[in-house]
Amino acid sequence: MAYWLFKSEPDVWGWDKQVAKGEAGEPWEGVRNYQARNNMRAMKLGDMGFFYHSRTGLEIVGIVEVCAEAHPDTSTDDPRWDCVDIKAVRPFTQPVTLETIKTDPRLADMVLVNNSRLSVQPVTDEQWQIICALGKTTP
Repeated sequence: MAYWLFKSEPDVWGWDKQVAKGEAGEPWEGVRNYQARNNMRAMKLGDMGFFYHSRTGLEIVGIVEVCAEAHPDTSTDDPRWDCVDIKAVRPFTQPVTLETIKTDPRLADMVLVNNSRLSVQPVTDEQWQIICALGKTTP
């Protein structure tokens, strides 16, 4: 299993909307960055991810699961773009802020710290465990 981080602006697509989609989940459409797209192409069913509120909040608020592997992004006719479907698994007991992540030396190599603009990014096993612990949330 691999771990990921999905960034979304909460006023566009927030945690509550993701939760409302239930077991069916929702396509993670609209990504127009090749690196983020390639990350989604590498995902497998059952991979887990952090749901991160960007721009407003700047915090990890929940855990999601990949429930459909990469497929064409229906928000465009351009065949270069794919997406995965994700479903909400559980909220964080305590959201983990970007500030907390940036000040924790154990997370200094995290993509979120070094390339905060990438909307879909990998998370290492160690980073996953650390952030879940910071958020007082079962991995």
